[in-house]
Amino acid sequence: MGKSRNARRSGAAVASVVETVDGGLAELIPDRDRARAWTLLIDGAPQSHVDLDDPGYLSFEYQRRLGHVIDLVAPPGKPVQAVHLGGGALTLARYVAATRPRSTQQVVERDAELVQLVRRELPLDRNARIRVRSVDAREGLTKVPDGWADLVIADVFSGARTPAHLTSSEFLDEVRRALKPGGWYAANLADGPPLAHLRGQIATAAARFAELALVADPTVLRGKRFGNAVLVAADLPLPVAELTRRAASDPHPGRVEHSRSLTDFTGGAVPVTDAAAVASPAPPASVFR
Repeated sequence: MGKSRNARRSGAAVASVVETVDGGLAELIPDRDRARAWTLLIDGAPQSHVDLDDPGYLSFEYQRRLGHVIDLVAPPGKPVQAVHLGGGALTLARYVAATRPRSTQQVVERDAELVQLVRRELPLDRNARIRVRSVDAREGLTKVPDGWADLVIADVFSGARTPAHLTSSEFLDEVRRALKPGGWYAANLADGPPLAHLRGQIATAAARFAELALVADPTVLRGKRFGNAVLVAADLPLPVAELTRRAASDPHPGRVEHSRSLTDFTGGAVPVTDAAAVASPAPPASVFR
């Protein structure tokens, strides 16, 4: 277990928690505006935000967009079976548990020391049906039974980059195997100009799923800055109109691309295979300033 560098509390004030974990230096920074809310950073890169009093609150832009996906994957309040590849502070698993009680969830987070830190400092609701496995995301996915999941969410970053083996057609074959017929796949993708990684990921998903939608900040889609995009894929039609409405009403409005416009955006990119896969590009240092 890594060593905590800061005291957790200084008098009545809440102090940051700083601890070395497998993936680097983890920091839990208290939110000045919300009494029991924290931001998780790994080596200075923001990973997650959690409000223990209100797990239905999603602060990060990309997590709000994944929250919309969670809201729309099934009728409101209906329990689902979800797989989270990448755990962070377990923000999205907490969100599912809060908005869809009695859901059953599997989280795959390879950083065992991070999991211990999060469980200790940001404890889960004891009634939440959340199982956490500390193994590689693709390895953990192979343990999910065939046709088990209503939703698979991929949000895996190592050193602020998505590992290459989680970007390929073969990886998506494993995702499809774990999904129920009609289940959804959602991925948090990060890229900047010229957006070659993002276009390749869309082409890869299009080779495996019949329906796609992409949600992102318009400036990211125009290749003006580095940022996150949420890709949603399924074999049945997606609720694009409602997803568009929700994304547009966010504090930082997002745009939804789908159908022909998404094909045009892909610009002839080809699917990625294990043999050719590379990690997503590293973000410029200015992104986290």
